[in-house]
Amino acid sequence: MNADPSVFDDVQYVSLTTFRKTGVGVPTAVWIARDGDELVVTTIDKTGKVKRLANNPSVELRPCDMRGNVADGAPTYSGTAHVVRDTAGIAAVKRAVARKYPLARVGDAANKLTFGLLQRSPRAGIRIALT
Repeated sequence: MNADPSVFDDVQYVSLTTFRKTGVGVPTAVWIARDGDELVVTTIDKTGKVKRLANNPSVELRPCDMRGNVADGAPTYSGTAHVVRDTAGIAAVKRAVARKYPLARVGDAANKLTFGLLQRSPRAGIRIALT
């Protein structure tokens, strides 16, 4: 039976661990939000975590602070992730994150104001189903 994604509703930061081809985990502190039965993360496409997910969709999630420090005894949740790159998929991920994090709305507004003035890196969304 899958874990309930609502356990992350009140968690501000999560250590998202993706795995290299060698099996070594690489943790990254991220904002995470719930979208229905899945958890979602926004990221820049072509980052290491996105590349690692192409080879291994398994992830681990642990509550952490903004620097990625995980408290002793923090629970670990396992999941399977997939990357979304289509416009509608990325928009859905951004909406879910913006509902939880008001600062994300400010960042999106700033991006819209500077659109065309600055070269922006392509975005991607990560959707995670807990297992």
